[in-house]
Amino acid sequence: MPRQVPYDDARFVAARRLASAQGGVVSRPQLYSLGITRWEIRGQVRGHRWQLIGDQSVQLGNGDLSSFGEQWAAVLQGGPRACLDGGSALIAAGLERYTMDRVRVSVPRGARVRRNRRFNIRQTRRWAEHDIVRAGVPRTRPATAAIRAALWARTDREATYVLLLAVQQRLTDATSVGSELLRIRRDRRRLLLHSIVNELLDGAQTLGEIDIAVLLRQRGLPPPTRQALRRDRRGRYFLDLYWPAYQLVVEIDGIHHAWIENLVGDALRQNALALDGDTVLRIPLLGLRLQPDDFLDQIEDGLRAGGWAAAA
Repeated sequence: MPRQVPYDDARFVAARRLASAQGGVVSRPQLYSLGITRWEIRGQVRGHRWQLIGDQSVQLGNGDLSSFGEQWAAVLQGGPRACLDGGSALIAAGLERYTMDRVRVSVPRGARVRRNRRFNIRQTRRWAEHDIVRAGVPRTRPATAAIRAALWARTDREATYVLLLAVQQRLTDATSVGSELLRIRRDRRRLLLHSIVNELLDGAQTLGEIDIAVLLRQRGLPPPTRQALRRDRRGRYFLDLYWPAYQLVVEIDGIHHAWIENLVGDALRQNALALDGDTVLRIPLLGLRLQPDDFLDQIEDGLRAGGWAAAA
């Protein structure tokens, strides 16, 4: 039987205090610095009071590891200069509706990488100390993380989505993201990201708005006002796309517009616009993907009915 350690042993009290700030996880070097030996660690693990996370971290408990603990374990596995990066850094900063299979950690070029299948630990030439937030779990700043998440995304669609989420959820802003993008000199997705950031700087707030802005330009249609503020007796609301000179409103309907709690509000807003004399066109996001030309035809018809004429 492994030797029991007194609960009030000062070394173990300090270890528990440190673990409470790190999701229940501490590194082996941290434990050694407190005077806890590798044999005592082994005894706690064999006694099923602690458990190993990778080969560098120890969870001071035997329950399920929290996502916060998983983040800390990944960084501790990466070494002293490791930090959460890309999508993992955004999640740590509070990003919602975005998941990753494994925690992504970056270390600088030349650093020793302790490989572990549980975590995605990579060297990167873009690592810089001034990009890292050290309060809490070490992670790259949101604007930097957003650009890297987009560069490392599996598809262009995912790259667009994660950039949009970061700005939409106010973890960062379009100007900061644009400044970070200027640091990227070479990447196959660089031009795509420039296009997305330009749209975000112009005020687009949803994937549908970004998509339709490109299609409108290709059609030679006039640019709309985005996120125009309107008021009615129920309060204020924003219009996705609005051409005030032609009294045309276009609303891009994502899946959330089909939720029961949104149906009544959407109907009341549309009715208020109609009573004010505006034409309202609703475009489901799926329809924009599958039949873009049909909906663009309707927008063009609405603009012409409002008095717009294409330049000769």
